[in-house]
Amino acid sequence: MITVSRESPLGPAEQIRSQLEALIRAGALAADARLPSVRQLSADLRVAPGTVARAYKELEDAGLVRAARAAGTRVNPGYDAGALGWVEADRLVRAARGQGLGLAEVQGLVAAAWAAQEADHRPAGGS
Repeated sequence: MITVSRESPLGPAEQIRSQLEALIRAGALAADARLPSVRQLSADLRVAPGTVARAYKELEDAGLVRAARAAGTRVNPGYDAGALGWVEADRLVRAARGQGLGLAEVQGLVAAAWAAQEADHRPAGGS
């Protein structure tokens, strides 16, 4: 179930996009499953149709869904996880540049985050 929180720091389109992406990656939305129409989802979530259309467009650009007028928007049965990695990396670079960060700073932050996640995933009592 997709929800939009007015308290979230993310905009409604990003909330919709990220929730649908998570459902697709987790397999909760099966290959070729039809997403609700833009009008239906915008009415359900009480957001503008353009907000849902923007989220769907970003999912399509990432290769997660494919849109056709007659068939609607469907989960792409052959989405490329590598392409998703590129999209996420591009998003990170844009955000970092928007914050005025340089390449070395971003690399340092990514390395620190990587190390922190590895530490979080170590077995208890392990090395």
